[in-house]
Amino acid sequence: MNTIHTDVAIIGAGSAGLSAYRAAKAAGASAILIEGGAHGTTCARVGCMPSKLLIAAADAAHHAAHAAAFGVHIDGALRIDGREVMARVKRERDRFVSFVVAGVDAMPDADKLTGYARFIDDNLLQVGDDTKVQAKSIVIATGSSPVMPSMYRALGDRAIINDDVFAWDDLPKRVAVIGAGVIGLELGQALARLGVRVSLLGARGRVGPFTDPDVRAYAGRVFSEAFRFEPFAQVQAAVREGDEVRLRYVSDAGESIEETFDYVLVAAGRKPNVGGLALSNTSLALDDVGLPVYDPLTLQAGAHPVFIAGDANGVLPLLHEAADEGRAAGTNAARYPHVEAVERRAPIAIAFTDPGIAMVGSRHVDLKPESFVTGEVSFEDQGRSRVMLRNRGLMHVYVDRASRRFVGAEWIGPDAEHIAHLLAWALQMKLTVDEMLRMPFYHPVVEEGLRTALRDAVVRLG
Repeated sequence: MNTIHTDVAIIGAGSAGLSAYRAAKAAGASAILIEGGAHGTTCARVGCMPSKLLIAAADAAHHAAHAAAFGVHIDGALRIDGREVMARVKRERDRFVSFVVAGVDAMPDADKLTGYARFIDDNLLQVGDDTKVQAKSIVIATGSSPVMPSMYRALGDRAIINDDVFAWDDLPKRVAVIGAGVIGLELGQALARLGVRVSLLGARGRVGPFTDPDVRAYAGRVFSEAFRFEPFAQVQAAVREGDEVRLRYVSDAGESIEETFDYVLVAAGRKPNVGGLALSNTSLALDDVGLPVYDPLTLQAGAHPVFIAGDANGVLPLLHEAADEGRAAGTNAARYPHVEAVERRAPIAIAFTDPGIAMVGSRHVDLKPESFVTGEVSFEDQGRSRVMLRNRGLMHVYVDRASRRFVGAEWIGPDAEHIAHLLAWALQMKLTVDEMLRMPFYHPVVEEGLRTALRDAVVRLG
């Protein structure tokens, strides 16, 4: 049995793990990066990048199909070649993955270890069958995996997760999407625009990440026009019949519906990948789902030299948050017992639907009702949005009554991904609504809609 001694052992070579490794090395510690699966990060392989490639193809199809409103006509049928669509998705995906793999390949061989790790005790890991790693500190950065309820597991390869979509060689004809979160909405809309018959079934009225009732209701109406959308569906049965799946569910209106699909795409949430780590062999306190109890400020598990970062801690499953947490965890692990809190950036979340979805700062549900006012704008009559025929959207901005500071926003609308960055910067700079309105706004741009919402908040503040 080979035993490796190191200052910091990092389990997982995704976005958080790679950041933790670099941070530990920058702090002067020896470090070893342990990965049991393929290198390339969730984002590059099956997340952010391939999904945006599919969405880009869907947008191209949508714009071509709706060009007549501008007086631009396509004479003849619009043809979507599913094989060509998926070939580009996989070709470009592999290119992005190659960049990450090249970075890992450039690391010293002594700093990399291939195999699945499990704890023997707080500071000792077993990797594979013939290697042990003795570490002064350990970073758990094992990421997360999609949840697959037992009802759908019984369907075999007809029940898929988002990872599987990007392995397709061609587009199917009919897909049921289970789950109305960000992944379900993004992929559901993209597939529908590419000619796939899509039924998206939620369970609890969720529409993406929205907590603002008015914005959620508006978004629900928008997506209901794009595909069959049942936010309150109750799935009663899922039966495989050859290479098809028959679903029976009760619709929002109480109607019993049966539909047949080629695949059921399950997007019903994700769970941290900690099940195979044998955490029961450690002295770490575990919560009800087996996750180490840790300090969200320092990412440290109790008083132990163990840190947990990225999707593995289940807090903010976003790439930029994972990278930030990885850096903090790697630095704290290298400098243990001297640890510092993670320097959090302004919260920002985006869904690449059309219209786009974005949330910045505090959510509507987290604000005390009497502590803030809401500024509103509809993008339906907003000038630049109407010029582009992208005039669908509703934005709510939240402003603190006492300080007049901007504290958050939820919205669906055009160019949401870009406006979200402006608002995140304003929030991080702790600007008041008055200071924001003194900033320059060009004409005609979609951002003028944001100005309208801010002005509405000022009126409500009095």
